[in-house]
Amino acid sequence: MLGSIRQELLSGIKQEEQLSLLADHLRAFPDLALTEDDFEEAASYFNLCRAQGIQGANTDFLVCAVAIRNKIPIFTTDKDFANFAKVLEIELHQSRTGG
Repeated sequence: MLGSIRQELLSGIKQEEQLSLLADHLRAFPDLALTEDDFEEAASYFNLCRAQGIQGANTDFLVCAVAIRNKIPIFTTDKDFANFAKVLEIELHQSRTGG
């Protein structure tokens, strides 16, 4: 997991008890270390996708860079990643229901 994903998942939870519970559960997933190459690749992916008319957030492209480097699928419901997959060699996690 990336720290920015952990932060996004925890952001906006209003009840401290729920925040603590989710934070406890998420600790089962250690944060992956980020490298200079990850940030440079993310910028490259941003530029590559933008040249193809595909927009995305910087953090999303960082997720793509780390996923590609670590050869891990991306687990998301964000439809932007399906667009990124048209240009980038990312693998999207498929749920058991095929969605």
